Amino acid sequence: MQINSIIIGIGVVLAAVLLLCVGVIFRKDHTFRSQHISENERMRKDKIHCATSLDKEVRRKENRKLKVEDL
Repeated sequence: MQINSIIIGIGVVLAAVLLLCVGVIFRKDHTFRSQHISENERMRKDKIHCATSLDKEVRRKENRKLKVEDL
């Protein structure tokens, strides 16, 4: 009983991995598309950035303000 569950589980995982690989195998360049927001044309047009990039930008602006005020 327990061995059957393990075999079924392994089969499901193998099927999932194979299905995920189908896109890569049949593409001409054999790569995944980028998942970064900043590389999406529509997002760039709307000036939408990922949280990490937005955080860096805000921190840079804050640092500039502090340096200017200190002078």
